[in-house]
Amino acid sequence: MSEFYTTRELAALLRVKERKVYDLAASGEIPVRRVTGKLLFPREEIGQWLDANTLVASPAVPPSASEVERPLVAVGGHDPLLEWALRESGSGIAGFLDGALDGLKRAEADQCVVAGLHIPEEGGWNVATVQAKFAQKSWVLIEWARRRRGLILRPGLLNRPKNLRSVRGLKFQARQAASGSELVLDRLLAAEKMTRADLHTIAAVERSEMDLAMSLAQGNADVGLGIESAARQFQLDFVPLIEERFDLLVCRKAYFDPPFQKLIALCRSDRFLARANALGGYDVSALGTVHFNGA
Repeated sequence: MSEFYTTRELAALLRVKERKVYDLAASGEIPVRRVTGKLLFPREEIGQWLDANTLVASPAVPPSASEVERPLVAVGGHDPLLEWALRESGSGIAGFLDGALDGLKRAEADQCVVAGLHIPEEGGWNVATVQAKFAQKSWVLIEWARRRRGLILRPGLLNRPKNLRSVRGLKFQARQAASGSELVLDRLLAAEKMTRADLHTIAAVERSEMDLAMSLAQGNADVGLGIESAARQFQLDFVPLIEERFDLLVCRKAYFDPPFQKLIALCRSDRFLARANALGGYDVSALGTVHFNGA
């Protein structure tokens, strides 16, 4: 038998969630050793600590918002750089990136630890929307990246549009209604005094930035609204229209846990910057800037 408990073993011994063990270790309330990035708990000292402390469970009292056990999932708007970073960091955070509005709804329901948002607002992005729903919740909105968004064109398109006004008559590829891309499209159409009726939208919708670009690469439509990095992946022409800010709405508790900290560690590396530059259309110079901090 090892002279140390692992986090999982100690959680089972104390009959608490592993996250509670992380909390105890972070606050210095429990004996712990940090070895090669892992937390180990000396059995003898834990025994002495148990003799001196009693954890009392109170099942009749509902857990506070900060104690809710949220699934280790990132939701919200699709972003190729975020998708890569979740995988490459080894964070263990799964990705279900199915639209900014979908992510906002799941964050409200405590169904994730992080949600990617790019919701256009008067004079900015995301903050007013998050403020209205999370002012009394322990969530924080941090900047991920600024992305160039514009028109992606299918290969061989002869009548190359320069703006939204010139896409009339062309087959237009749309995204799902819960995507931030569709919200941005509505804002851009209004600025041009246009409506959806001015677009010749095809019936099929695509659920990610990469799927939209692939659809155009296959010739299913003539033009769509997407991000530059997706256009580059398929070597498609791109007409920039706007720079948007993509933020991460993060549960404050989860921010300090090891999985999210692994993601942040990758974001501080040269490898991350090289990936952002290779994808193209990103400005990550303000990554980590706090734009909102709930109660």
